[in-house]
Amino acid sequence: MSFSHEKIETNNWLMIVLVLLVVAVGGLVEIVPLFFQKSTTQPIAGVVPDTPLRLVGRDIYLREGCYNCHSQMIRPLLAETMRYGHYSVAGEYVYDHPFQWGSKRTGPDLHRVGGKYSDEWQRLHLVSPRELVPESIMPAYPWLEKAPVQDWPIAPRMRALRVAGVPYTDAQIAAAPAELQGKTELDAMVAYLQGLGLALK
Repeated sequence: MSFSHEKIETNNWLMIVLVLLVVAVGGLVEIVPLFFQKSTTQPIAGVVPDTPLRLVGRDIYLREGCYNCHSQMIRPLLAETMRYGHYSVAGEYVYDHPFQWGSKRTGPDLHRVGGKYSDEWQRLHLVSPRELVPESIMPAYPWLEKAPVQDWPIAPRMRALRVAGVPYTDAQIAAAPAELQGKTELDAMVAYLQGLGLALK
C-alpha cells in the first residue's frame, strides 16, 4: 500500500492516525530524555523535602486555589530575573508532586518569596491583604487562623510521596503528626510560603 499525498489528505481516518503517530513520536523524543538527565532528576544543593507543616501548607495553597493567580516559575528572561531573582531550575522542584509552576500572574510570582518578608507580614497579608497592599485584589483568608491542622492525614500523604521518590524516612513519617499539634492552617501556609525558593537566591 503506497501513501500518496492525495490518499492521506482525502482519507480522514488515515490522516488522524498519522497525525497522532507524529505527535506521539515527537512528544516521546522531547520528554523521555528528561527522565535521564541529572539536571532534571537530582535536587540542587540546599533542596530538602518539605517538613510536615510545609506539606500541609502546600495542600492548603492548592485547596484555596492560590495557583490560579500566582506562578511559581521564574522564566530566564531579563525582565523576570530583575524583578524576581534567579530563574527557576528543575532541580528545585524534584520533590514537588505535582509541580506548581503555573503561568498566570494576576498576583506576583511566589517562587522566591521565602524569607523576603517576615512571618508576621505573611500572616497579615493572608488575613487582610489590603492593609499591606491597598491595591491588592487578593481575597482575605481569615478562617485560616482559626482552623487547626492536627487532624490532617499527614502520615499517609508522606508515605504516598515516598512512593513518588521523596526520601522521607519511617522516623520522619512517625513523628509528623506530633509536629502539627497546636498549629493552624495559617501557620502551615506561612511555613510553606517562607520556604519557597530558598535554594537559589
